[in-house]
Amino acid sequence: MVAHFVRLKLTLLANTLRRSVWQTIGLAVALLYGLTVITFLVGAAVVGGRADPALTGQVLTVVGAAVVLGWWVVPLFAFGVDSTLDPLRFATYAIPRRRLLAGLAAAGAVSVPAVVTLLAGLGAAFAWASDPVALLAALLGAVAAFALCVVGSRATTTLLAPLLDSRRYREILMVVAIVPLLAVGPFFAWLGSSADRQVDGSGVTVTTTGPGEELLSGITTLAGIASWTPFGAPWALAGAVHDGAWPAALARLAVVVVTLAAAVVVWDRSLARTLVTPRGDGAATASRRGLGWFARVPATPTGAVAARCATYWVRDPRYAASLALVPLLPVVLVAVALSSGAGTELFLVVAPTAAFILGIGLSNDVGYDNTAFALHVAAGVPGRADRWGRVIPVAVVGVPLVVAFAVAAVLVSGRWDALPAVLGTSLGVLGVGVGVSSVASARLVYPVPKPGESAFKTPQGATVATMVAQAVAFAIVAVLTAPTVVLALLGLFGVGSGYGWAALAVGLVSAVVALVVGVRWGARVYERRQPELLAQVTAFS
Repeated sequence: MVAHFVRLKLTLLANTLRRSVWQTIGLAVALLYGLTVITFLVGAAVVGGRADPALTGQVLTVVGAAVVLGWWVVPLFAFGVDSTLDPLRFATYAIPRRRLLAGLAAAGAVSVPAVVTLLAGLGAAFAWASDPVALLAALLGAVAAFALCVVGSRATTTLLAPLLDSRRYREILMVVAIVPLLAVGPFFAWLGSSADRQVDGSGVTVTTTGPGEELLSGITTLAGIASWTPFGAPWALAGAVHDGAWPAALARLAVVVVTLAAAVVVWDRSLARTLVTPRGDGAATASRRGLGWFARVPATPTGAVAARCATYWVRDPRYAASLALVPLLPVVLVAVALSSGAGTELFLVVAPTAAFILGIGLSNDVGYDNTAFALHVAAGVPGRADRWGRVIPVAVVGVPLVVAFAVAAVLVSGRWDALPAVLGTSLGVLGVGVGVSSVASARLVYPVPKPGESAFKTPQGATVATMVAQAVAFAIVAVLTAPTVVLALLGLFGVGSGYGWAALAVGLVSAVVALVVGVRWGARVYERRQPELLAQVTAFS
């Protein structure tokens, strides 16, 4: 049964590659990137192990813990559950659950990230080549860590799958998943800033270490904490064996075994529930009255599209992926400023960043329509009505929000002289982003989660297409906003007060021009490519 699941996964992968050239290119790029990462990590680990085994072990513990944690958390909101072998697909085959569990675990190891993780872990174990016993412990720890990666990832995604089918919990879980990752940078900044401080006998905090010693102290502290967590314990086995700390090694091995057993139990029970309980969108059964936004807009094609898009932004959890980041930006910057001593001027980037997120959020709006886009084609919605209808909800919410962020940022930082520069940059980025997205959503369409699916899922093979489309849109926005950004920086750094007002003027002009030109150009592309767009979004379903 396990071999059958592995063959099935390989067959599905081969069929996917034959169907799409982009997916073949993406797999080749991923393999090349993975081999590069393996070569670099293994080489660095081996060289470091010869020079300083203790420090190398601490670094491997920290990096390894981050890898295992990433396997557990990232699938929830970045790449999603592997839909090619969704357990629900096997509900009608009456496969014994234990065999199904083993087959899914083996199939989960057949992927580029899994192969890279396993090879990198086994290769990094040779950092302990000078100590044969520690080398055996490192190899055992690498295999155990790989098992934790695969089983833990499957356990978390299967356990949370029913919650992700409920719209109410999607936004909650999205914030819960995103906040820890956003806190990684502030945490390391705090770790680095506190590592070089020490309290003397009089209670005064003094600096006693240089930058290099500060980094080493931070790594030692973090490795000591991670070595007793399920994520870092398997990577810390070799270090304990090398130091002769056998009780610590046995205790960490017990942490790994208990965690792996608990993950298997959680996955088994979640799988049993999944096979007998149909999943559905709880939001579909909610009772609602009235026409919502459709009763509040003019009865025109533009108004109808605007009302539908506004409803999406409010009720569709797939759009919450970008919206959830906007209110979290000030929180993250507060943490960074407090931990790293960067100063309150860091808040000046909140408004431009929020503007970019809102503007680029429309870059694949047609893809999010899925088969509902057929209504636009069948009703003969004009291109300008479609483009403006999608822009209006973002502009109505985005402009006041960006202005409020800009004013709040200069208020907190005390840089009222920077208000024109910040406003010009923010509004310029918002207008240019929406204008570019109006063209991109009619030209560069890529697969996204279907309506009713978890917002954390990404369709099989969509990663490369998504990266290419977003990279192109980002590059165009960067080029078009470059004059505004340069003028704003000159004004912020005190070159001349007139540069800030020039940035405001250039930002407003570029926003209006990019928006008008983008909507008109996008409307022409939309009208010319309606059949192709419909065929694309239909194929995605």
